[in-house]
Amino acid sequence: MNEKALKTLEYYKIIDMLEAFATSSIGKNKCRQLRPLDNLTEIETMQQETADALSRIYQKGSLSFSGVKDVRGSLKRLEIGSTLGIGELLAIRSLLENASRAKAYSRRETENEHTDSLDNMFELIEPLSPLATEIGRCILSEDEISDDASTGLRQVRRSMKLTNDKIHTQLSSFVSGNSRTYLQDAVVTMRNGRYCIPVKAEYKSQVPGMIHDQSSTGSTIFVEPMTIVRLNNEMRELEIQEQKEIEMILSNLSQLAAENLDAIFDDVKLLSELDFIFARAQLAKSQNATEPRFNRDRIIDIKKARHPLIDKHKVVPIDIRIGETFDLLIVTGPNTGGKTVSLKTVGLLTLMGQSGLHIPAFDNSRLSVFREVYADIGDEQSIEQSLSTFSSHMTNVVRFMETADSDSLVLFDELGAGTDPTEGAALAIAILSTLHERGIRAMATTHYSELKVYALSTPGVENASCEFDVETLRPTYRLLIGVPGKSNAFAISQKLGLPLSIIERAKEQISQEDETFEDVLSNLEESRKTIESEREELLSYKEEIKTLKEQLEAKQDKLDQRKERIIAEANEEAHRILREAKDYADQTMRIFNKAGKDSMSAKELEKHRSDLRKKMDKAGKKVALKTPQKQKSTLRPQDLSLGDSVKVMSLNVKGTVSSKPDSKGMLFVQMGILRSKVHISDLQLIDEPVITGPALSRTGAGKIKMNKSASVRTEINLLGKTVDEAVSELDKYLDDAYLAHLSSVRIVHGKGTGALRKGVHNYLKRLKYVQDFHLAEFGEGDAGVTIVEFKK
Repeated sequence: MNEKALKTLEYYKIIDMLEAFATSSIGKNKCRQLRPLDNLTEIETMQQETADALSRIYQKGSLSFSGVKDVRGSLKRLEIGSTLGIGELLAIRSLLENASRAKAYSRRETENEHTDSLDNMFELIEPLSPLATEIGRCILSEDEISDDASTGLRQVRRSMKLTNDKIHTQLSSFVSGNSRTYLQDAVVTMRNGRYCIPVKAEYKSQVPGMIHDQSSTGSTIFVEPMTIVRLNNEMRELEIQEQKEIEMILSNLSQLAAENLDAIFDDVKLLSELDFIFARAQLAKSQNATEPRFNRDRIIDIKKARHPLIDKHKVVPIDIRIGETFDLLIVTGPNTGGKTVSLKTVGLLTLMGQSGLHIPAFDNSRLSVFREVYADIGDEQSIEQSLSTFSSHMTNVVRFMETADSDSLVLFDELGAGTDPTEGAALAIAILSTLHERGIRAMATTHYSELKVYALSTPGVENASCEFDVETLRPTYRLLIGVPGKSNAFAISQKLGLPLSIIERAKEQISQEDETFEDVLSNLEESRKTIESEREELLSYKEEIKTLKEQLEAKQDKLDQRKERIIAEANEEAHRILREAKDYADQTMRIFNKAGKDSMSAKELEKHRSDLRKKMDKAGKKVALKTPQKQKSTLRPQDLSLGDSVKVMSLNVKGTVSSKPDSKGMLFVQMGILRSKVHISDLQLIDEPVITGPALSRTGAGKIKMNKSASVRTEINLLGKTVDEAVSELDKYLDDAYLAHLSSVRIVHGKGTGALRKGVHNYLKRLKYVQDFHLAEFGEGDAGVTIVEFKK
């Protein structure tokens, strides 16, 4: 990929963002070296790795690789038999501990967890726990070897402590004794690795010993008293022995590491690669990015693309497509409208996708693989610099034309600008025509109206524009494909206060054809806005219908559950009563048996007891309630015809058959304004006709009108009903009235004690589709009637 495109499209800023997410030095270096690939297999492999790492982050949290040190230099020294230092061995230990954490992170919590592209890498990691443990046992820090690292080291350090104690005992007695007056300070210090005391220069002859140093002023002499020379010599010998023991320990540890050289090399490679992959995933997470789908057909179709370098709270998502029905896209419109941002978004997201990075766009966005991306993007210069600007841009164009082929993506910003408009437009058309003939995918921004006409009249070339709100004089930054841009110069000037007379004179200067063309563009834009408004309104109705259907199904499920619960509770209560009655009868008979009656009386009583139990068992069968089984339809496909009236038993709703059953018995039934797919086994034929409900019809100005059956009354009478009965009936009635698009209805509840009115009002407050409700006016029902107004 050419360097100029990477810089122009600000690819390296993305690399800086990526590097910040890597936690190891090798991982960061891999991020810095990342460049777009042109091999589809390699790209898809990297994309899959990024997706799998992102999935693991969402499931298990992030994985740090900060312990992965670059020990490759140390490993090369081990190859030639060198002994590693303390710091180098600690770096290897840190690497192995990170390997152990990565291994634990990769373990599946359940057997059902699916495998992914990272499993093999995690599987190959070797934590080498014994080696890491041994290094940790022997080396406490970069400055300290453990006493327990070896038996010899422990013995040497014990001897050093004893000798050191002897030295301090003798020096302390010297410092605190009669010789105190000879000393500059009552302290013990170290000079050249030997214990000394600070003696005043004039008393140096009074303290026999070896002189090791003196102060800068010469007033203090540092003397090793003769009484501790032997002990200091012993201490020095012990220090030499200690160093030999430490060197032996480091040698042994280096030998252990050398025995696992290949495994450590592999761990460095695997962990740094995983750090690189997880950095890509963390970048995707921070950008709410998704995995693009790649194709070999040179098609770009990015849904709700966001430029990753613009604040995500301010960026306006755009839809961009090139290569399916057209291979050349010309974007026109006023300055600061977002044309250049759209151009850069296409280029940068293409580079990111080919680098194995997810792109900030919706799922199922499509990208293609381009061998080269060429970008000529730059800000317009002043009039004095226009010649050099034109020359600079044309130099880029010449290079593009020489090297671009069908595997290239070419991006032009203000093609042909910086020179005479007539010549510039002609050059731009010629350049774009040549690219189009070669089958090169290209996108260009321009101010020239000639290019709009070229796009309209040339197959495979499409217009686009960045939407501009003339009322607010602000761009919306939305990219509209298929709609040529309009400069809006006259409208903007008039809005800003330029006299109308000047604007009219300006209009006289342009040709009738240009004026007519601009008028056509204005009409086209108005039509587009109307169509878009109608589409949004239709989507709103669809969402509303979906919500109402879900509410209906939820209510039915709740009622079914409640009915089954009540029946189950009643069954349990009935059985409890019967058990108690049977126990009572048995107890009564036992009391009579104990009463000492004659045998004849006892037999009679036993007969009565038996008869009683039979009667109660029989009564129990009658008392027991059974949960009603759902009816199953016996309808056959040949029994149904289009337009037949049926009842959907699961919903308890009537409807009309609007399609024949398929091979699986599924068919569509129209239920009011709802059209739902149900199974034939859930249907029951009914005799009465059913009105299928409203149809959508268009009226002027893009309005939508719902036509509803006149069967829904504008008034409901609840007189004589309890609050629960009234609410149950009112619930269904209001749903029907709202779906019929009645603007308001009357509820007759009467005055009475006011309890029914209060219950109805409390219920109305909970309905989201009720705009307002109030009591009727005097003479129209007064306090005995409530008027309900629905939301529009």
